[in-house]
Amino acid sequence: MAVRLEGVRRVFGSRAVLDGIDLEVRRGEFVSLLGPSGTGKTTLLRILAGLDRADGGRVEVASARSVVFQEPRLVPAKRVWQNVVLGHVQNRVTRSLAAAALQEVGLGRHVDVWPKTLSGGEAQRVALARALAGEPNLLLLDEPFAALDALTRIRMHDLVAQLWRRHLPAVVLVTHDVDEAILMSDRVIVLSGGGIRFDARSPLERPRKRGDAGFAALRARLLAELGVASPEAGGHACALPQFQSWSHSQ
Repeated sequence: MAVRLEGVRRVFGSRAVLDGIDLEVRRGEFVSLLGPSGTGKTTLLRILAGLDRADGGRVEVASARSVVFQEPRLVPAKRVWQNVVLGHVQNRVTRSLAAAALQEVGLGRHVDVWPKTLSGGEAQRVALARALAGEPNLLLLDEPFAALDALTRIRMHDLVAQLWRRHLPAVVLVTHDVDEAILMSDRVIVLSGGGIRFDARSPLERPRKRGDAGFAALRARLLAELGVASPEAGGHACALPQFQSWSHSQ
């Protein structure tokens, strides 16, 4: 297991944002976390990353883990390869390894440039290269595509999927985008009221496209779990896909 949580709680003031979370994620599994703002998605990811503490329960997480945030968080005074090395154990990730990681994300010619010369999509690819350079068993993605334009977001979806298949870390993606969760995930979790409202594997085969049979029905199901009326349903009942519910014994 890359992640094992038992009864995890996180309290802010008098409010339990996370209240008794049980969660297991295997290495090689791609999991998306959905939920309205304030339901604890980013709080849960920060606990998994070691950037926040749980107020109760048990947390077991792979020691080799990396995070990609919504913003690239590059240091302007360091060249691109130095930003890839940044944060890793000294001498473990060298310039040559950084260059190889940049090559993987399509930035092999940008090793020695300054961050200010990069586009938003290129900067986020540097952040992804930095995350993968240490060969993590757990990759945590906190809305990393949210600030990108639509075309760049599509390219980043494809790139992350390609790198995931190649390296097979466990991936936990926080997103507000239902389509993104469907396209990328093996498993979708909806957080609500401090707990897990919904947790199941996607029934759709890869690769997935928005026009595929079952995509609209799956989208309607997830929107229903989020308490949002689905335009696809058109106000009428629609056939919703059968999910394989997740349990810790699987």
